[in-house]
Amino acid sequence: MNIGFVGMGKMGTGMARNLIRAGHQLTVYNRTHKKAEALAADGAQVADSPAEAARNAEAVFTMLSDDAAVAEVTFGDEGIATKLKEGAAHISSSTISTSFARHMAEEHGKRKQVLVSAPVFGRPEAAEAKRLLVVPAGEPKAVERLRPLFDAIGRETFVIGTEPWQANAAKLCGNFMIASVLESFGEAFAVIRKSGVDHHIFHAVMKELFGSPVYANYGGIIADEKFEPAGFALSLGFKDVRLAIEAGQEAAAPMPFASVLRDHLVSAIANGQEDMDWSSIALVSARNAGLKADKG
Repeated sequence: MNIGFVGMGKMGTGMARNLIRAGHQLTVYNRTHKKAEALAADGAQVADSPAEAARNAEAVFTMLSDDAAVAEVTFGDEGIATKLKEGAAHISSSTISTSFARHMAEEHGKRKQVLVSAPVFGRPEAAEAKRLLVVPAGEPKAVERLRPLFDAIGRETFVIGTEPWQANAAKLCGNFMIASVLESFGEAFAVIRKSGVDHHIFHAVMKELFGSPVYANYGGIIADEKFEPAGFALSLGFKDVRLAIEAGQEAAAPMPFASVLRDHLVSAIANGQEDMDWSSIALVSARNAGLKADKG
């Protein structure tokens, strides 16, 4: 397929490379032009605007940080929507609010364009290795037509629903659950360390007990306190937890533990951790327990 891709960050770059490896023709755009140019060596064409990336595309991916960034590249003067042809799809893989996803679907519909939300689970190394979990939602025929693209970037695809915003709800709730694991490790490690137990051994036990890559990977990062460079910045984790709470409010579904996470993330930001990996939320529990940094 002829594909546009907007957003050559840590996640977008790996996703775009796997689309090229799968034989798709890519035109890429990034606000920092140098990041887009890095994909030229892999065979991508480099666009000067989001509109140019969308001009001849059957589908355009966006992988950006938040609602505002997606709005700018989609509906701005040189946005995707200005050149995306009728029937072509905007595949939004960004972690955005459910309310903005509904707004995008409405606006694209007015132009006879298609919105499919397709957020992903996985860190940058998973994006590069084609190990992402893809969770699309949208009009069923459009989702099936685009399935080869999801297969190209991930190891498994789970269709969430027929309304694009439902995929965003799933992504936000999934990130809330990952954040809950990070908080749990922080609290448990604080107790374990103050009890004189090696928290690396405790982590090894938890890996075997839960058998989850989230426990294995993030537990190791927290145990070793390898919070830089960030795979996923804490400031973005704060945004996602805030949006999860908003989604809960829309659904009249209380999320009391999400409020705890939000407050601990605020504490982390107040202590200068916004650019560290979001697993550094564990440092909040360590500080509360009177512990100093432990590098293993």
